[in-house]
Amino acid sequence: MRYARPKYVVTGVTALGGLLFGYDIGIMSSILQMEGFNEYFDSPDALATGVIVSSLTIGCFLGSLLSGPLADRFSRKITIMLGALVCTLGSAIQFASISRAMLIVGRFVNGLAIGFLSSVVPMYQSETAPPGSRGRMVSLQQWAVTWGIFLAFGIDYGCSYIEGARQFRLPLGLQIVPSVILLFTMAFMPFSPRWLVAHDHVGDARQVLGRLRAYGHTSAPEVTEELRLIHQTIAFERATKASSYWELLKGPNRRRTLLGCGIQFMQQFTGINTLMLYSPTIFRSIGMGSVQSIAMFQAINGLVNVTSTVPAILWIDRWGRRATLLLGTLLIIVFYLVLSLLLRSYDALTDLTSHDSVIFNLGPRGLGIASICMVYLVVASFAFSWGPCGWLIPSEIFPTHLRARANSVTTSTNWISNFAVTLTSPILLQIAGWRLFLAFSIIMAVNMALIYLFLPETKNMTLEEMDSLFAGSVWAFRPATLARKSGNCHSADTAATASDTTAADASLDSYELTATV
Repeated sequence: MRYARPKYVVTGVTALGGLLFGYDIGIMSSILQMEGFNEYFDSPDALATGVIVSSLTIGCFLGSLLSGPLADRFSRKITIMLGALVCTLGSAIQFASISRAMLIVGRFVNGLAIGFLSSVVPMYQSETAPPGSRGRMVSLQQWAVTWGIFLAFGIDYGCSYIEGARQFRLPLGLQIVPSVILLFTMAFMPFSPRWLVAHDHVGDARQVLGRLRAYGHTSAPEVTEELRLIHQTIAFERATKASSYWELLKGPNRRRTLLGCGIQFMQQFTGINTLMLYSPTIFRSIGMGSVQSIAMFQAINGLVNVTSTVPAILWIDRWGRRATLLLGTLLIIVFYLVLSLLLRSYDALTDLTSHDSVIFNLGPRGLGIASICMVYLVVASFAFSWGPCGWLIPSEIFPTHLRARANSVTTSTNWISNFAVTLTSPILLQIAGWRLFLAFSIIMAVNMALIYLFLPETKNMTLEEMDSLFAGSVWAFRPATLARKSGNCHSADTAATASDTTAADASLDSYELTATV
């Protein structure tokens, strides 16, 4: 890491966890349409399809709950390596599946791994990134997720030309490659400096910060100042606060917990996984018949997702989290509304008794193409807004002593919501059709109001400054007098533990290296 930009090396390696996450999400969508899969597994119906797909999310839910204690006890780094190892096992089981039950077990095991990775990787990136580029670093994780989805769609498209069981076994088995790479490369990455300080390895934390911020110069002023702030904050938290799940429901932490869980819940009810997992069903319903054409449209869908995440990587630290989410939400509302009307018109046009209900009279082919374009526009709007922000915001708003537990709770909220969406989507698409996307449009309007009212801006703030941001009022916009009052309260709390933090600061210069990073 000496001659490269260390923050990008660390973020790039850990982002392989995001690639695995995306690959697992995307791989089943086109496999479910493959002739080889349906012949081998006896053409699963809508309920069986929902169980196969959602078994991954149940594993993700449990894995994310387990990730908090593991990341606190054994470190963020070791938990990521454990996730890679478990993912290798789950992928091997899926590759060798000889029954639906074995396939479901394999996806469940993979889910445990993705639960670890989806919770801990953004937290690790947030704790190792400098404040001014934290949004970009964590957004690279989401970009890796989109690359994983795109690669899954592309590999599915290529394998659709293969006959027999190899048609679906090859894409399932290829998951092993990035998981093995992540397992071995992660061994060379540093531990989180904040985890090191929390476990009294201050000298090691200085070494890590020196490598990440100043190319190995541990005495650089920015390294000393950041280490001082981290150490002071952790000492304050130790002196005044307990570290347990119950703390997430007390005082200002309750607001942060509601925001973090709410963001993850709302991300799933953007309907993105309905579009990414079941868009082949939508494409088939509007006249796209062959497996190859459906796989091709899915691959394009994945490419749109990849390219549309780039603006967030480049500018999210300039735009801010609030503006990015509000703009993306507004666009999703509009595009979902148009999509629902296009699908309604297609249904009416193909029903010879309902031509009076046609809203857009473009002909069946024109309506089909326009509907596909709306799907792509919804995905693009999600990709630069809810995609990165849904993982970034929960990873940065919690105090160090609660961050791992808080991220396990917020991520588990994401996965249980994901489970509900993926299990019910194929059934709702059959029953409700275009009305499902109208419902998503209404849900997004509610999400927009909640974001506007309750989400404060966190760009360019250090992780240690979040306490003052979330002190006082729950509203995103606070009167100046209230903000000053909250700041005074926070200052009083800090003064109450001045002796503890002063002693902590004094220990920095005398602390000797106690472990090897």
